[in-house]
Amino acid sequence: MEVLQPTSWGEALAAKEEHPGAVPLAGGTDLLVELNFDRRRPETIIDLTRVAELNEWSHVNGGVRLGAGVDYTRVIAELASELPGLAIASRTVGSPQIRNRGTVGGNLGTSSPAGDALPPLVASGARIELAATSGTRVVPVEEFCIAPKRNVLAPDELIAAIHMPVATGPQQFSKIGTRNAMVIAVASFALTLDPPARSVGTGIGSAGPVPLRATEAERFLEGVLDEEGLWDSRGQLSEGAVARFGQLASEASRPIDDVRGSAAYRRHSLGVMAGRTLAWAWDEYRGTL
Repeated sequence: MEVLQPTSWGEALAAKEEHPGAVPLAGGTDLLVELNFDRRRPETIIDLTRVAELNEWSHVNGGVRLGAGVDYTRVIAELASELPGLAIASRTVGSPQIRNRGTVGGNLGTSSPAGDALPPLVASGARIELAATSGTRVVPVEEFCIAPKRNVLAPDELIAAIHMPVATGPQQFSKIGTRNAMVIAVASFALTLDPPARSVGTGIGSAGPVPLRATEAERFLEGVLDEEGLWDSRGQLSEGAVARFGQLASEASRPIDDVRGSAAYRRHSLGVMAGRTLAWAWDEYRGTL
């Protein structure tokens, strides 16, 4: 196995062009597990930890450009006010040691439907910046993952950054697992409220072949908030509206039975988590949380 260690972004892209089958290494929290259990044995690894450009974030066009190498600990410490949904999800990732190493870009690159960072990205309408020596392109996060652990990256491309809008309202995230900590999600749900745009965003994790949006649930809630004037009045949401939102979120999932949980359990838990995250977010918007 050959390990390449570029020290600049240009060197990294050149290495990927020369070795299109090479596997990128950032935090290594997924790749090293596969190597240790001999599930994967790539001929070439590109170690990106020395590429300083990937470890930076900045404000761009009113949003945040998050370098693919920014780890979860920094998201929590530095971006909790601007990207609260992603920060909440980051707190649920593994142990402190894993959060110190694991990266949002790595979570995307692995493209597991159970990736904790992915539902908040979907709920916020994130865009993924992909780069090669020939140029850069940006794709919506919903188009990035195409199947379990498969994505649209071309052989010569690397993930450069994630572009996310700064939160204009409450964001929430919830996941359920087989234990309380250091667990892969059986199912997860992210919610974004955008009062200026009068819009709702959702993200479903670990209950489909790729991260999903609950589009009908979004439309339903937007309709309720508009028709009842709740964006402006910040009045109480009815129990019926919360329950219906949870039901529609559950119906948007496409789960399977596996060793971590049944499809029926995933659907049920998504309905519960959707209702809870809505209640938390709405209480925050009303100033009662």
